[in-house]
Amino acid sequence: MTHQRSFRPFILTLFFTVLGFLVMGYHPGMEDDGIYLAGIKADLHPALFPHNADFFRLQLQSTIFDTAVAQSIRLTHLPLPWAVLFFQLASLFVFLWAARRIAAQLFPEPSDFFAQWAAVAMLAAMFTLPVAGTALNIADQHLHPRNLATALFVLAVSRILASKPWQALPLALLAFAFHPLMGAMGLSFCCVLTLTLHQPLQEKIRNWRTRQVADFASPAIAAIPIAWIFEPPSSTWLEALNSRHWFRLYQWTWYEWLGAIAPLALFWLVSRIARKSGDLMLAQFATAILIYGIFHQAVAMILLGPQAFITFSALEPMRYLQIVYIFLALIAGGYLGRYVLKARVVRWVLFLLIVNAPMFYVQRQVFAGSPHLELPGAPPPNAWLQAFDWIKHNTPTDAYFALDPQYLSAPGEDYHGFRALAERSALADAIKDTSVVTKVPQLGPAWKEQTQALEGWSHFQLTDFQRLKSRFGIDWVLVSYPQSAPLNCHWHNNTLAVCQIP
Repeated sequence: MTHQRSFRPFILTLFFTVLGFLVMGYHPGMEDDGIYLAGIKADLHPALFPHNADFFRLQLQSTIFDTAVAQSIRLTHLPLPWAVLFFQLASLFVFLWAARRIAAQLFPEPSDFFAQWAAVAMLAAMFTLPVAGTALNIADQHLHPRNLATALFVLAVSRILASKPWQALPLALLAFAFHPLMGAMGLSFCCVLTLTLHQPLQEKIRNWRTRQVADFASPAIAAIPIAWIFEPPSSTWLEALNSRHWFRLYQWTWYEWLGAIAPLALFWLVSRIARKSGDLMLAQFATAILIYGIFHQAVAMILLGPQAFITFSALEPMRYLQIVYIFLALIAGGYLGRYVLKARVVRWVLFLLIVNAPMFYVQRQVFAGSPHLELPGAPPPNAWLQAFDWIKHNTPTDAYFALDPQYLSAPGEDYHGFRALAERSALADAIKDTSVVTKVPQLGPAWKEQTQALEGWSHFQLTDFQRLKSRFGIDWVLVSYPQSAPLNCHWHNNTLAVCQIP
């Protein structure tokens, strides 16, 4: 019986990991993965991307993610698609494993077994819950350094709650190495939680440990290439910024503001209720989240205010909310398990259906042109990915492509990145590369020049394609089919054609 109990947490965590994965879906190469997956492939095969690689390489300067994944692939000899899938599942598993350890501290009574697992179940179901106004989910539907950093940060929090804060420090630092923004937010919360749990906050602020944290944080932050934040913004950077509404806090809608403020009010309420009911650890934890949230909300309102450096917008200080939403889902699930679900099988079945079915439905609407699970070895599911796959296997490694700068938003494309999946160089696009410019302003002039050269793409004729070839060295294009321009086309499906420019 003891042996079975020792395996029960592992089995249940694995179950909720798989369930959460099946609900959230899996889409390698999508959105940000167009940057990170391209970086991993470039590390493994340096001959790839001889042109325009700065549109993913420069953003990867501040993370060890791509080199760590590439090195693990070299050591294990796993095929890259399977290795990436393994890391995705492993990050989700560690995330939920650590969440269960936290729930065990917050709901510690012997009768709270179901509260602990309801917390895990809720968090797994909410992987794709949008975080108000930030263009984030709790977790991404593809391998992202933020997923790894989140798992490490939540594991660090579990060690702090277990009164082992020095075990938390290396975990938090590793999270910072994978994703500096998530890592910085995580370090901030770990500090607040440690201070809240172990001494009155007012005394701790005056303690020498606070100075030690500050002494460490300064060189760590200085190591990030952000000196440009204090320089006057360029016109191309401002144009890229204006394409991302979530950077501009004071232009958020009322419901985005509600999504930012309401969770803090809920944690204030939780701290009061928990203290009255004698749940001291839960009360302190909710208080720590409240302090963390109020502090970062104030910082964001100052940094993003009308009189501040507009370049501070690129630091995305409102993304502190991701941590708030993680623990909001966890504690909400815990309360449901304690007071509603208990050991009632029918209630658990209804609960799992109610929290998972809508999330699954939304993901199917968002990625209607793609399979819910884009697993390794499956045939390309739509016209765009069929084209990317043909290009990957049938064009020269040094081929340089041009395609519609708005291709990511084309019907059925579902925001899959060309570079990451076709494994070929391409001119800048007007959607994803824009976000790269907000982080790497020196790419602004090249981005502007290339996207301007692609304006009017749907009406391009042979002379327009030849102009691209003469100006940028483009020798291949991905165009609509049928194509009126007399290009040398090697492949097509019902939607797209892959052609050379004569």
